Amino acid sequence: MTTQASSTAIDAEAAGTVPRLSLNRWTFRTTPVQEFLEATTSRGIEAVGLWRQDVEEVGLDALRRRVDDAGLRVSSLCRGGFLTASAEADRAAALDDNRRAIDETAALGAPTLVMVVGGVDRADKDIVGARARVTEAITELAPYAEQRGVSLSLEPMHPMFAADRAVLSTIDQALDIAEASGSSAVGVVVDTYHVWWDPSLERAVQRAAASDRLLAYQVCDWNLPLAAEPLHSRGYMGDGFIDFPAITRMIAATGFTGDIEVEIFNENVWATPAEESARIIAERYQELVLPYA
Repeated sequence: MTTQASSTAIDAEAAGTVPRLSLNRWTFRTTPVQEFLEATTSRGIEAVGLWRQDVEEVGLDALRRRVDDAGLRVSSLCRGGFLTASAEADRAAALDDNRRAIDETAALGAPTLVMVVGGVDRADKDIVGARARVTEAITELAPYAEQRGVSLSLEPMHPMFAADRAVLSTIDQALDIAEASGSSAVGVVVDTYHVWWDPSLERAVQRAAASDRLLAYQVCDWNLPLAAEPLHSRGYMGDGFIDFPAITRMIAATGFTGDIEVEIFNENVWATPAEESARIIAERYQELVLPYA
């Protein structure tokens, strides 16, 4: 597998492209959208992961035109979710907002909407109840996603984010909800930053693939010391503690052939000129990820 992938990487380098690499917009959070798109294409990268803030800033139709004019595809839209509120009015508002997010995903031609499901509601501090509310909401949203030709990628996040961002901490927890939805349009995104620590990771990845629910793969490193805002402790592949060849082999063994998004939240990365950051990402990807994919 390694030899074949390495040959593919060499062929791609000669052609000036970087196979399957997608740059997530939030890796370039402080860079204007057009500059981000230009930095992407300048490195021979053919896909981007977009955020709903881009839709709000640029406009849905205008953003789609810019992506199409750049010759790029959209690998995902981030983010839907935040479905854990206990108050009925808040839950209804969240469902409406997620339907809009599904519409935006479809309009951008993206296959999947990444779902950050939400943290514990301070009103009741009931994490079990919060997960149950996520299950109910995903089950309600799934038929609409199916109608629009969009999948919902549930994102388990590191346990330190359970309070404010995601009451799902493992792939298995996310798969339980995906399966409970009864919809083939619901699956999981494997983000190395959030799941690298899980001793059940390989088995969970296999479980996701067996039910055709492995929908997306995102990569970045786990850096220390943690930033004052822990969410911003993501780093370039190779700067931290994650074994990218090992995890990528797990993903590849399932037959996954989708785009691989690099999603980094890091203030130093945001301060780096976009073309330089894109160069570093492409080089690290070709060294640490692509040969094993």
